[in-house]
Amino acid sequence: MAHDISKLDKKMGVKRVTKAKDRAKNIMAEMFLAEIRKEAGFTQEKLAKKLSVSQPGLSKLESKDDMQISTLAHLINALGGKLEIIAHMPDGDISISPFGQ
Repeated sequence: MAHDISKLDKKMGVKRVTKAKDRAKNIMAEMFLAEIRKEAGFTQEKLAKKLSVSQPGLSKLESKDDMQISTLAHLINALGGKLEIIAHMPDGDISISPFGQ
């Protein structure tokens, strides 16, 4: 049975809806970076050692919903990748040069 999400939101109240959305956002951000790490063949322990951080520190990085671009670039580089940022503008795409690289 399908439910109308707006009706559920009203039943939950603004505070609970905001908290649920924040939690979902954190889970999605964690999954995204964790999935990239796993796909690259790294455990948290292995990548943490390569980055010279603790495993709990890497776990916190993976679960952040907001981080500096230079931190993300460093993480992606450690996984063997390269971070690219592209702004999709009405007149075409613009590649933004890497920060701190």
